[in-house]
This record gives sequence, C-alpha cells and structure tokens, in this order.
Amino acid sequence: MTVLVRPQALADFKPREFQMLIDGRWTNGAEGRIIERRSPAHGTVVSRYQAATGADVERAIQAARHAFDKGAWPRMKGAERSNILLKAADMIAARAEELAFLDSIESGKPISQARAELAGAVDIWRYAAALGRDLHGESYNTLGEGTLGVVLREAIGVISIITPWNFPFLIVSQKLPFALAAGCTTVVKPSELTSGSTLVLGEILMEAGVPSGVVNIVVGTGAEAGTPMTEHPDVDMVSFTGSTTIGKLTMANAARTLKKVSLELGGKNPQIIFPDANLDEFVDAAVFGAYFNAGECCNAGSRLIVHNSIAEEVVSRIAELSKKVRVGDPLDPGTQVGAIITPEHLAKIDNYVRNAAGDGADIVHGGAPLDLGLGQFMAPTILSGVKRDMAVAREEVFGPVLSVLTFDTIENAVDIANSIDYGLSAGVWSRDMDTCLQVGRGVRAGTVWMNTFMDGASELPFGGYRQSGLGRELGRHAVEDYTETKTLNIHMGPRTAWWMPR
Repeated sequence: MTVLVRPQALADFKPREFQMLIDGRWTNGAEGRIIERRSPAHGTVVSRYQAATGADVERAIQAARHAFDKGAWPRMKGAERSNILLKAADMIAARAEELAFLDSIESGKPISQARAELAGAVDIWRYAAALGRDLHGESYNTLGEGTLGVVLREAIGVISIITPWNFPFLIVSQKLPFALAAGCTTVVKPSELTSGSTLVLGEILMEAGVPSGVVNIVVGTGAEAGTPMTEHPDVDMVSFTGSTTIGKLTMANAARTLKKVSLELGGKNPQIIFPDANLDEFVDAAVFGAYFNAGECCNAGSRLIVHNSIAEEVVSRIAELSKKVRVGDPLDPGTQVGAIITPEHLAKIDNYVRNAAGDGADIVHGGAPLDLGLGQFMAPTILSGVKRDMAVAREEVFGPVLSVLTFDTIENAVDIANSIDYGLSAGVWSRDMDTCLQVGRGVRAGTVWMNTFMDGASELPFGGYRQSGLGRELGRHAVEDYTETKTLNIHMGPRTAWWMPR
C-alpha cells in the first residue's frame, strides 16, 4: 500500500491578498471582482486575486507598448539589464522559502519539490542575465569592396507571456528573464489557480530596478484575460505554455496579426527499457518519471515501453517501489506526491483509469482517488496490458498514471514511441550506447534522455516536436527567440547608375 501522509488543517491561516501590477503600480481590476484560490490539499482559501477584464489587459498592453517604444529598457546597455536581472536572481534566492510555500499551497506540489524548483529558477535567471550581455548580430565584409553587411539583432517588442498552474514559478522563469535580457517589455498572465509566486516576482523585479511598464502582471481566466493578450495588435509575440488544445487556439488568435508564437504544450513521453539496462536505476527513474508532480507534468514518463522478455519483472518491481511512495500533505517535507490541482481534474484522471480497465488493461497498483480527509489526491497507478490504441496510451492524462506497453525489437519500440501526436521527450535505457543512439535518433522528440530521466540544465534547449509545441526555451539561443534580425546593407564609394545617358 502507498504510504499516506494525511493533510493537517491550516489553522489560523490568513489568505494572502494580491493586486495586479500595471505600469509600475499595484492596482485593482476595473470591475473589482475577486478570484479565490483554495489549497487543493487543505481545502482552505489561501489567496485572493484581482480578476482582470479586457480593460485591465488593455491598460497592461499599452503600458508595455509605451515602455518599449519610449522607455529606457530596450535602449539600456546589455550589461545594465544583466546587472538588474542578477540582482533579481539574488532577491529570488532570498525569498525562495516564501515563493516555494506559495507554490506548494496553491498547486498542491510537495514543499521539498517546490524548493528545488526555486533553486533551479534562480540558476535560470542568472544564466539569462549572462546571455543578455552576449546578444549580438553579425557582419559580412566578404561582399566586395563597395559593400559591408551588418545584421543587427533587436528586441522584438511587447511579449504576452501565459503560464500554467503546474510549475508556477519555474515556467515563468523559463520565459521572462530571457525576454527581459533581450530588451523586450511584457504582459504576464499566470494561471488563475497559482498566481501568487508570479505576483511576488513582480515585487522583486520592481525593487531590483526594472522600470515601470516593462513587466505587467494580470490575473484572470483564459477567456477574459488570455484571449486579448493573444489577439491584440500591439503585442508582437506570444509565449505560451499549457495544453495542446489551448495552444492551437493561441496560435489561431495570434495568426490574425501574424505574431511570432512560442508554444510549449503537452506530452505523452515514453521510457524505453531494454533487457541489458541497469534495472535498479531504471525502476527508480520510472517511478519518479510517472509520479513526479503527481504526474501533472508535460515531461512525465507516462508511457513505459518495455521489452517483452523483462516486462513481468519490471512491472513487479515498479509496483513494489510504488508502495513506498509517500502521498499526501504537500507541506510535509517527506511527501513525494501531493494533491491534484482541482476536483474536476481528479475526476478526469479517474475516468481515464476506469476506461482503460474497461478496455482490458490491468490495474497493477493504485487505480483510484484517495480519501485523506482533506483535499483531493490520486493513488499512484500502474496499468499493464495497455494497447497502443487505448486513450490512456495516446492522450495526456496529466496524473500519476503509468501505462505499460511491450515491444520485441528496436524498430518496434521506436514505432510505438512515435505512434502518437506528441513529441516532447523520451527516455531510453540500455548499457549498449549504440542501442541508445539508435533509439535517440529514431524517436521524434525534443529531448531524449539516455540512462536517466527528467534531468535538466539551463544550458540545454527544451521544447517539442509535432503537437508538443513550437520553438525552444532555455539554452544559449533562448534570448534570440525574443528578437528580430535586421540587415543593414551599407554601400561605400560611388554607385553605378541604373540609368545611363545615351
């Protein structure tokens, strides 16, 4: 049986009240409506936000537009912007416990995981700050004696940044510092379920010296706040992380004014295991990959593609380790799997499992929601006997559910891995590096881990193939994504006339 950590009531807890940040000022929404957020683990109201309307979004976009067209930020030296971002990184580190606590109580993620995410975010801000000093164009002196070509790289303009609820601070940190390093101005909309840490980030950036209007933060639903951010003609680019369904809508909205779009969307990521792999390490990685962040992770290793000859042993060992996973109160440092974000999402996960069982899959472990007295939780679940055409094998469940499929040959494994619409990430396990490389080159995914899973670094690009998105975040070219290139074609000396007198 999975180890359960029952949530403790948040006694005498006072919800935190937040305003929106527009043009350097904290302000209420135009209509004064409030969004309340209840902790998914404790059932207590933990945050209250001002709900943005179209009028609020308009104010935020105009503030960003003015700050870009007339303000100092795009015209600063790269070193000046870099120093401000480095100061912000230090301030994020100083307030990391506060930020981790907000992410934990609003999203349901374990506090120990939230702390690790904050440490990773600090590193990203520092890395982006360094890239801001290295942003440069090109020159061409090989075009003949009379021509010099100079290619400039300029900030693209106003960026709409829309982030999801599952990694509230980490994902905004994969976007915002790179946009700022490039000299862009921004309107940020975090999920209305987990906006707290992003709003605290607004406090930090103002104190660090980011000028008014450069970072504006609004809170609201996708329909009321997100849609105008993707359609507005004064927005030059949209950077969105979320579901593939909403990503497609975002792209369609942006197409009306031909905005640049960066999309990080869903995944249904395979871990492929061969008989010669280190099973001890793999089993641990499989459990981690399936249950990390309660499976509410685009990178979750939700498909296990295992060689037929070891399938029974692998499934048995994963089930045994799953019994030791600690599920429950996110504020307990020993918890490994926290709460599910909303009751509706828990019901969706449960429905996937029920339908899979009805279609012939076997529930090896878990398989149902957990009643812990408070909040909503899902048991870590393993489904074996899954067929590649089942919904649970093809669609993003976004919960702690591992689907097990089997294969006989490398070609068969790669075919199964590529048989879905997604292509975000994958893992391959074998002591034979030729096998790993063959699979790595064959699988259509943005990241392929070899004998590990869900490792990352600020230096490594992240993004997907196919319906997992467009573009890449992180890595040395991340700042360049928020720029346009401009060619200066310089003529030197007398020009040959086109019209010649007769």
